[in-house]
Amino acid sequence: MEDLSFYLPVIWAGLIATAVMMYVVLDGFDLGIGILYPFASAEADRDRMINSIAPFWDGNETWLILGGGGLWVAFPAAYAAIMPANYLPVIVMLLALVFRGVSFEFRAVSKPKHRAWDAAFFGGSLVAAFAQGVILGNLISGIETTDGVYTGGPLDWLKPFPLVCGLGLVFGYALLGATWLIARTDGELEERSRRQARVLFLIILIFIAIISLWAPLGFERIYERWFDTPQIFFLWLLPAGTVLTAYWAWRGIDHGHSFGPFIASIVLFILCYLGLAISTFPYLVPPSLTVWDTAAVPDSQVFTLIGVVFMLPIILGYTVFVYWTFLRHGKVTTSEGYH
Repeated sequence: MEDLSFYLPVIWAGLIATAVMMYVVLDGFDLGIGILYPFASAEADRDRMINSIAPFWDGNETWLILGGGGLWVAFPAAYAAIMPANYLPVIVMLLALVFRGVSFEFRAVSKPKHRAWDAAFFGGSLVAAFAQGVILGNLISGIETTDGVYTGGPLDWLKPFPLVCGLGLVFGYALLGATWLIARTDGELEERSRRQARVLFLIILIFIAIISLWAPLGFERIYERWFDTPQIFFLWLLPAGTVLTAYWAWRGIDHGHSFGPFIASIVLFILCYLGLAISTFPYLVPPSLTVWDTAAVPDSQVFTLIGVVFMLPIILGYTVFVYWTFLRHGKVTTSEGYH
């Protein structure tokens, strides 16, 4: 039982981290489409932007449910501390996702009087992305707890570091969206997306540099994780990989590649995500509560893990099937539509 008490929280932490990473990567590019939406003036281009993500967007959000639900059932003490610290940004994020999801359906049936739903699609995407970055930044900067109970205020998330993370994630999602359009569209829309990707790529590199310096210099526990020995001797591989990936992404954008920039952007996100995970693990509620402090009893974790073992292959299989089905037909044309 002692072995279970040690390994089960680690397994669950890995599952939740994977689910969140899948959500950020998969839903990130379709949120990015919404952020870039107002910059397309032609109605046909806006339709193609919507159509490029129509088969995927609702399935992508499955991973958010898995991540949040997993936190609730496997780490109830962490859920009880994280949620009060982020009530407002979480509620704003969920409402923004609702407005954005509804806009998909109502925009298609309300033409030509669909401007309000265009605004809902853009606003929901922008606000949801910003709120997610704020939640992430607030978690990294630390949540005030006493004996495992949140003791901070309702606006403790309103700090410079979370707000900068929110802005950074907005531009990051926009980069994913632009590179997705490079891969999935052609003509003027592809060329405009390529120009946008160049600018967004430079902006996101600036944000990566700012956050990478701010986190260790502003939070002692993160500084110790990255610069103490012996970990400093191998953790430098992560920033080195980030630099190489950045070169790969820029080269793909600049040399007219289709899927290369999108894949490189995903790898860049994953590397940044790994860096944040390294900075915080084993704390699930930094700087005081670890995965073991906040874990549910082993029997409860085993019971829910059995359900995940059966359901996760179904979710993965559905995701792979949908992407394979629609991506193998090539780029989105003007004749395709959302129904």
